[in-house]
Amino acid sequence: MSPTSTHSTQQQRRGYWLRTLHQWHWISAAVCLVGMLLFSITGITLNHAAQIEGKPEVTTVHDTVPATLLKTLPARGDGKAPLPVGLRGWLRDKHGIVPGDREAECSEDELYLSMPGPGNDAWLSIQRADGALEYERTDRGTLAWLNDLHKGRNAGTAWSWFIDVFAVACIVFTATGLFLLYLHGRQRRATWPLVALGLLIPMLLALLFIH
Repeated sequence: MSPTSTHSTQQQRRGYWLRTLHQWHWISAAVCLVGMLLFSITGITLNHAAQIEGKPEVTTVHDTVPATLLKTLPARGDGKAPLPVGLRGWLRDKHGIVPGDREAECSEDELYLSMPGPGNDAWLSIQRADGALEYERTDRGTLAWLNDLHKGRNAGTAWSWFIDVFAVACIVFTATGLFLLYLHGRQRRATWPLVALGLLIPMLLALLFIH
């Protein structure tokens, strides 16, 4: 094989990898663009949470569960069980409380249901003897909601899957970016010093200032 033919083959191989890496790079960038913006902003807000903490809003409800619904409560020995469908409908229609399929703790005297969510904490209790209902919800604001989404705190299975998919997209984005830097590195002398600097700075900060 002549030198010209060898050079042509190398150029074709290089062109193929460039096209493939560019394609995966922009696809992964499109997938994780909004998520990366969200997680970057909430990374800053989490880092300064003490300085920008909002004022919580507390909502309380006191009522009595109708006797017909009180009879449908799970038995005392059930341990944990979801609230009956009828009771869930009554809570939703009358008070806007949506317990979903969460399981309540069924003790001898009461049912207690914890309902934490991103940016809020809520709970309700129902006394077996007289049906007394007590509900409390604490909302910490939009910023706390976004911060909890960042952490995946009480955000549910669907959001957990989104975080995993987003993380994979970020890995593809950074890995393809690294290979593109390698292919273009000869024409850009500052490439590897900057990459090394990006590695060195967090390492030094961790070693020198984190104890």
